[in-house]
Amino acid sequence: MIYPVVREVAVDGIPVATACRVLQVSPSGFYDWASRGPSARDWDQALLIERIRHAHSASHATYGHRRVHAELTLGRRLAVSHGRVERLMRACGLAACDPPASLRLHPP
Repeated sequence: MIYPVVREVAVDGIPVATACRVLQVSPSGFYDWASRGPSARDWDQALLIERIRHAHSASHATYGHRRVHAELTLGRRLAVSHGRVERLMRACGLAACDPPASLRLHPP
């Protein structure tokens, strides 16, 4: 989507019409996009991110994307793919922490 780039350039002081001409998009399309609210997918994704954060923090940040996905699908009965959970966790900077050395099964 090119419209967020137009918004960032406009914040820097470049007129929207100029930014749209250079990026080859119509100004009316930009203003139409800017006036819309979040889509249903955006709302669903925000809710899913909150649930992922909760499951991750409930595990004391020890669960990675596989266990968080299992928690969401088996424990909370959500229909979500493991790839989406992995992508959202990566985007949010969530990852499993390494276990203490005394709990590792194999030495490094």
